[in-house]
Amino acid sequence: MRIGFAFTGAGHLLRESVQLAEKLAKEHEVTVFLSGAAEEVLKMYGLYERIERITGGKYRELATDSNQKFSYPITGRLSIGKYDLLIVSPTTANTVSKIVHGIADTLVTNAVAQSGKGAVPVYMVPVDIHPGPVDTVLPSKIELSKCQKCDDCVAALACEQGAIIAHQEIDLTKCIGCGMCRNTCPHDAISEGKVITIYMRDIDIENTRKLESIDNIRIFEKPEDILDEF
Repeated sequence: MRIGFAFTGAGHLLRESVQLAEKLAKEHEVTVFLSGAAEEVLKMYGLYERIERITGGKYRELATDSNQKFSYPITGRLSIGKYDLLIVSPTTANTVSKIVHGIADTLVTNAVAQSGKGAVPVYMVPVDIHPGPVDTVLPSKIELSKCQKCDDCVAALACEQGAIIAHQEIDLTKCIGCGMCRNTCPHDAISEGKVITIYMRDIDIENTRKLESIDNIRIFEKPEDILDEF
């Protein structure tokens, strides 16, 4: 099969989505579509290189907002049925909102719109699907309660990206999730994968429900649930 696999800028279910893309790429041609936010967030979580490794070659491209410019020519393949399936996982509330209101101004939302025109099925994993609290995983951060404010912050010195603002925070726009800072800090003041609880907004839950009324779109709760369809 030829599969388009689109990522948006959610950290929740991101690692599981990467794992799904890797599994599918072993047996199918997978083209990866990254929103601008997805490109940044994959790097923050140290997952970008894993996506790069599964791409390369015709119908295995890595398409991004930046390399597709404003017309997103690669999505034209979806409108003429060159793909068997488009997966969007994880799908942010922002992306869901645009889709249900017919807005297609990013690579991923345009890919969904073109899939509808080409009668290509779309499987989506929205992060805002049930009301109430949800546990999610953070990228790397400085735990100020553990930071000893060393004169020479070895974590900052070790970071080749210059992402560590000593004794304050990590600039996630520069972080690539390599873990060097965490491994270097002698006080264990850098955390990675910390779990926090967030709360779903009613408007986002409502928009997710509206997705189900769009003919070619199916909703899944978790990325691994999609494997059952193969």
